[in-house]
Amino acid sequence: MAKYRKPLCKICRKYGIKLYLKGRRCESDKCAVDPRKGKIRLIKPKKLSEYGMQLREKNKVKIYYGVLERQFKRYFEVAKKHKGVTGEILLQLLERRLDNVIYRANWVYSRKMAKQVINHGNILVNNRKNDRPGYLVGEGDIIQIKPNSRYIKIVKECIEEYKTKARPLWFKVDDENLKIEILRKPTREEVSIPVEEQLIVNLYSK
Repeated sequence: MAKYRKPLCKICRKYGIKLYLKGRRCESDKCAVDPRKGKIRLIKPKKLSEYGMQLREKNKVKIYYGVLERQFKRYFEVAKKHKGVTGEILLQLLERRLDNVIYRANWVYSRKMAKQVINHGNILVNNRKNDRPGYLVGEGDIIQIKPNSRYIKIVKECIEEYKTKARPLWFKVDDENLKIEILRKPTREEVSIPVEEQLIVNLYSK
């Protein structure tokens, strides 16, 4: 996960949405962007130019998925080579990142924690150790926690805590055996972050 030197809650307030950068705190009433409080403490946005809006959308997605500029640009170049709508394919690629899948399966509290679990060699993909958070999962892939992993207890606690939280339908989770099966590629509607991806395409197309 890319490191951001600014206070993480300030980043969410800047964009006016929850980017879930601080794990459990983002789910609590301590979150700086919490509509349950009746008044959201946001940073008043400045009037942006067209370029400013494009840059804002790109940075929002980068921060959300925890990737750096060079990585993000590489994803865009891959998306541009595929047939279809470039912006949607870009989001689809980011959504298929291994760290994102583990987070969206409710196995960890944040994408930062997902990256830590993966980097420590605790994740198996198709029965092989995979320590690359940016690995793109494909249809038929089986993801699981190593049987002797020290993270198993934490994963089970997270599953219990988030048992009412919805999961995407493009993968199936077996909580008992701690396995995830990728059924298909995600659709645009299954990308949780609100973003105007066409602005990102316009930015890189100049």
